[in-house]
Amino acid sequence: MSGPELVTFGCRLNIAESEAMRGLTADRDDLIIINSCAVTAEAVRQARQAIRRARRRRPDARIVVTGCAAQTDPAMFADMPEVDQVLGNRDKLQSASFDPAVGRVRVSDIMAAPEALSQTPQPRITVFARHVRAFVEVQTGCDHRCTFCIIPYGRGNSRSVPAGAVIDRIAALVGDGCREVVLTGVDMTSYGADLPGSPTLGSLVERILTHVPELPRLRLSSIDSVEIDDRLFALATQEPRVMPHLHLSLQSGDDMILKRMKRRHSRADAIQIVERLLAARPDIAIGADIIAGFPTETEAMFRNSLDLVRACRIVHGHVFPYSPREGTPAARMPQVDKADIADRAARLRQACSENRSGWLRGLVGSRQQVLTEGDGTRGHAENFALVRFPSSQSRGGVHAATICGVENDALIAQKAA
Repeated sequence: MSGPELVTFGCRLNIAESEAMRGLTADRDDLIIINSCAVTAEAVRQARQAIRRARRRRPDARIVVTGCAAQTDPAMFADMPEVDQVLGNRDKLQSASFDPAVGRVRVSDIMAAPEALSQTPQPRITVFARHVRAFVEVQTGCDHRCTFCIIPYGRGNSRSVPAGAVIDRIAALVGDGCREVVLTGVDMTSYGADLPGSPTLGSLVERILTHVPELPRLRLSSIDSVEIDDRLFALATQEPRVMPHLHLSLQSGDDMILKRMKRRHSRADAIQIVERLLAARPDIAIGADIIAGFPTETEAMFRNSLDLVRACRIVHGHVFPYSPREGTPAARMPQVDKADIADRAARLRQACSENRSGWLRGLVGSRQQVLTEGDGTRGHAENFALVRFPSSQSRGGVHAATICGVENDALIAQKAA
């Protein structure tokens, strides 16, 4: 084994930061790093389960737990006998933190972090190593306080990486053979508010495209639909190098639930932005985060979310069964029965699956540009549909392919002549 073993839960930002930790601890074969997520109670449970499995599997390894769950509840992990060290989100990206001499628990106050990413010696712009797709962190933290969300307390307030540093990093990645960059962040559409001149996410995208002309594919991770301004909208719908795939933080389709969540958009806002996007660029694939069983949600309110899946033509659905997070306002609201939450989550997933199946069938006969990954027998189209080839293609190439069928939730392609 060479270097640490990493077990990562949660978002693309966590994946990117795991790769940063891999680089910081490249000479530490003895380490198992659990990079946790705090979005749901289930994510925390899975992290604890992974810790116990890791100890049984490698009894002599040194287990370090970090990530958002470690940041928000370090004592819980410190109490586990399998854990050797707990690191907070600021601390995990400092190589000195992994030295046992610094102590068993090193969790800095994330809300007291005075520095923007621009002021750190090495901006946290990291790559999903050994892959043709790179995740580049351009922003972290969040200034909003949705009533269900613990993440601001795990990530702190919004902080951005200056465009120049982002561009330099992406140019280096492209020079090393990267073919697609995914911009990541906790609240990406808040990008730049803390930087001089208050640049926007749209201006960042525009500068990346201008200054790294060799980059063939740029993709955005989850964004807040209400913050898609005219500049970002134009790039998402008119620029061929920006992939036709947007993942929106919608959370609910009911106006009362949205208010109780302290979201900043209405149901009509969500439907309107999707209709505008699809009218301007019909091949855009829509993804969305949706919570099932938020406190006080009635069956009628839930059906509004179910209808939203269809109205917004969501084909990349990410459904979260609501679970209370201690310290959030929603945890103090009247809770929905757990069986009802599970049932509603299953119905939302089924609706997303039906949309996805119809969407995939509609792509049969189309011609797609596919970035091959792994052993070259699979990859992703520009719309992020998974595509499989009957034989291996050159890994890391962008291949024009005709879609011949659908199988196991993936498109079947034959490389075009």
